Amino acid sequence: SFSGRVFRVTFLMLAVSLTVPLLGAMMLLESPIDPQPLSFKEPPLLLGVLHPNTKLRQAERLFENQLIGPESIAHIGDVMFTGTADGRVVKLENGEIETIARFGSGPCKTRDDEPVCGRPLGIRAGPNGTLFVADAYKGLFEVNPWKREVKLLLSSETPIEGKKMSFMNDLTVTQDGRKIYFTDSSSKWQRRDYLLLVMEGTDDGRLLEYDTVTREVKVLLDQLRFPNGVQLSPAEDFVLVAETTMARIRRVYVSGLMKGGADLFVENMPGFPDNIRPSSFGGYWVGMSTIRPNPGFSMLDFLSERPWIKRMIFKLFSQETVMKFVPRYSLVLELSDSGAFRRSLHDPDGLVAAYVSEVHEHDGHLYVGSFRSPFLCRLSLQAV
Repeated sequence: SFSGRVFRVTFLMLAVSLTVPLLGAMMLLESPIDPQPLSFKEPPLLLGVLHPNTKLRQAERLFENQLIGPESIAHIGDVMFTGTADGRVVKLENGEIETIARFGSGPCKTRDDEPVCGRPLGIRAGPNGTLFVADAYKGLFEVNPWKREVKLLLSSETPIEGKKMSFMNDLTVTQDGRKIYFTDSSSKWQRRDYLLLVMEGTDDGRLLEYDTVTREVKVLLDQLRFPNGVQLSPAEDFVLVAETTMARIRRVYVSGLMKGGADLFVENMPGFPDNIRPSSFGGYWVGMSTIRPNPGFSMLDFLSERPWIKRMIFKLFSQETVMKFVPRYSLVLELSDSGAFRRSLHDPDGLVAAYVSEVHEHDGHLYVGSFRSPFLCRLSLQAV
């Protein structure tokens, strides 16, 4: 909205104006972040298939105020599963919510409880009726939702090539269930400090491979800036990985003649990509919780080349305060199998679907996950 834009620009001007007189004094204080300057191309114009619309507002909210932060979604048959902000993996069936697993222990009320409580993020259905789950703090797990059995596959405490895994995020599993490809978004920042990771632009994220038979772990790609969602190709010859801070998706070849190689699948995206999931049209769905408006003003693009302003902002304001000034604009993008923009679904101002993290397609519907909303959304593909 116009008033929202004015508010955000005013906030930015206030931060800059406060910075100059406070610069000398603030230099004596320790900054939570050491921002690295990033360079972006001008965002793509929101024209053609990217033209703003309100199609996401046709979604219905499910389980409103009954769960918080259903980040990722999986189905086994018609039974739905997700992980929530209070550290649970839950089964959603016939309007009922049932806890099937916890990887940590309570209380689980605030962001600061997350390291003890755990935070399930990426979730996938395996070939044998089990779920594979990445917990941001605890590691990779296999869960039998019918028997409520939990098996730890890889602890996040295990250093990989000398680096700890501070922020395990998403995962994708081969059809035979043998290999899991997953992201560790940072070796420095934890999930509860994801905004600091975004603002700092740290390049300490990795894409890794875990073999469930040999239990070997390999680093496939490192020096990534906030690697986030991952998705195997239908032929399982490459893995896509969203590099959120850079507004792009990388492609890493894991089999065939190109094995070991990597390239850009899509760059200069209209927003900051989170999870990637397959589309029934042969492409991919990408969820985004904020965009890089063009025409318009993108605060994150503006700040990317001005690390000193970012440093000052985080000396003056808490993460929660800064979050209020990030524009709430939900965008779902469908990519073709070659990375071209195929169509887009928008909810300007995030009125219905807010803080979008993932779009999971199942039986003619899109299920829209969120990293902080107290609901998930369902949208009929026929309606859009």
